Amino acid sequence: MRRGRTAHEAPGRRLFVAIPIPTTARDEIAEVVEEVRAAADPAVRDVRWVRLDGLHLTLRFLGPTTDDRLPGVVAAVDRLADGTTPFPIEIGGAGAFPSIGRPRILWLGVLRGVDELTAAAARLDDGLAAAGWPREERPFRAHLTLARSDGVRAGPQVAERLVAAAGTLRTSFEARSVVVLETVAGHGPARYVIVHEVVLT
Repeated sequence: MRRGRTAHEAPGRRLFVAIPIPTTARDEIAEVVEEVRAAADPAVRDVRWVRLDGLHLTLRFLGPTTDDRLPGVVAAVDRLADGTTPFPIEIGGAGAFPSIGRPRILWLGVLRGVDELTAAAARLDDGLAAAGWPREERPFRAHLTLARSDGVRAGPQVAERLVAAAGTLRTSFEARSVVVLETVAGHGPARYVIVHEVVLT
């Protein structure tokens, strides 16, 4: 990659690997999000909310990926799924990275399934490394991204409302598949297209 080129300019599709959130859990999370958004000041720029129809728990962000590297990604995901049985996940509570006072990412927490998600991310990292990908340098932190603040003035207030609204949220489901998703930018929030999916058995 030439110096100065951004991830958006790099060749290839923007891919990542994730555990999809099923419809029932998405609906419960959507109620929390709508409660927070309903209290927004229309005169103040809001945070950028993700599309609720594509909610997922990210295991690894790959970024721009050319087609010749896709078979290695698919092989790593298949290998991960082959040795992973379905496991329970519970979502609840909220927070922000790096902090509520200066949020960049607004998220919901993972109350159950953290160990399994962490182990899955580590196994995926091993498989990707075997396919020539660099190791993930940042420690894995299980969370469900809901919005990006990007330094907007309303960020801290929205984060506080989300923490309050999600305080009693407890939604559970079973992780049953792993997907490779492509981020497709366009009008409004980015949408996610499934490139590859494998069921946990």
